[in-house]
Amino acid sequence: MPIVERDPWRVQYFEGVVCPDSVVIPTDDEHAYELYPEHRWIYNKLLVCDTQRIAGAPHGVPPPAFPVFSKPIYNMHGMGVGGRVIHDAEEFAASQHAGHMWMELMHGEHVSSDVVLLGGEAQWWRHTVGQALGDGVFDYWTVLAEERPELEDYCGQWLRQHLRGYSGAANLETIGGKIIEVHLRFADQWPDLYGRGWLDAIVELYARRRWRYPDDDRQTGYSVVLFGAHGVQYTSPPDALLAEIRQRPGITSVQITFHEDIPVAQHAMPPGGFRLAIVNCRDLEAGLRAREDLALSFWSAQALGAARAS
Repeated sequence: MPIVERDPWRVQYFEGVVCPDSVVIPTDDEHAYELYPEHRWIYNKLLVCDTQRIAGAPHGVPPPAFPVFSKPIYNMHGMGVGGRVIHDAEEFAASQHAGHMWMELMHGEHVSSDVVLLGGEAQWWRHTVGQALGDGVFDYWTVLAEERPELEDYCGQWLRQHLRGYSGAANLETIGGKIIEVHLRFADQWPDLYGRGWLDAIVELYARRRWRYPDDDRQTGYSVVLFGAHGVQYTSPPDALLAEIRQRPGITSVQITFHEDIPVAQHAMPPGGFRLAIVNCRDLEAGLRAREDLALSFWSAQALGAARAS
């Protein structure tokens, strides 16, 4: 598939999209890193901090003050793996990891922004905010219909300077209006919430370096996430239940976000939980009900498996 997708639960978004065989559209950082060698430096989170004069350094260089946020300098799998707050010098001394960095602890709203660029110039934006539960876990994300002019102005200037010549989609994560991460791809968790024809416009962007998307029917959307405990070998819910949920009013898609045939320890997951499923929806209440039904299905399957094993 010319739209390169690593996660099988997200192939559903791209199966019906016509894309020339000669066009390659990355949806994962590992592919984008290989496709755009001249811009791959942006995956170095320490360099992203340096471009904005955000205090930070590799582990081994002590911070001048605490608390700080610690994370890998490179993280090609996302999910907040290895990220944590370090509160004092004693904790910092006991938490040294090669390839990790510290940065000043940012405050303010955490926003994930998708942007379309032509030669480094922003053509289209869409912003998403998350309801965080801590330790890298989110209750749900809200895909906003409204614009964020101040954020778009700041990030647009940064992109104009640092991604000059790049045409394609990009994703930026910001906290308090400052960029903490940049990705050379769009967020593949919720493209179904951007509107009819958006993926066709993305194909034309990569195929012809042209952006034509009217975006005249924006609607707020929600991406509701289900997390479970670490250390459990989960079984997917019945296909009949998944099909029924997908047909409910207000639901746009369901993703079961793990591999049954791969040990749970080999999945890249945040410290706070193991991500089991995502429900994308236009109606938040419908999404929350669907998550509850999925949670009950997972619980009953695991409880039944434990009873049989005993």
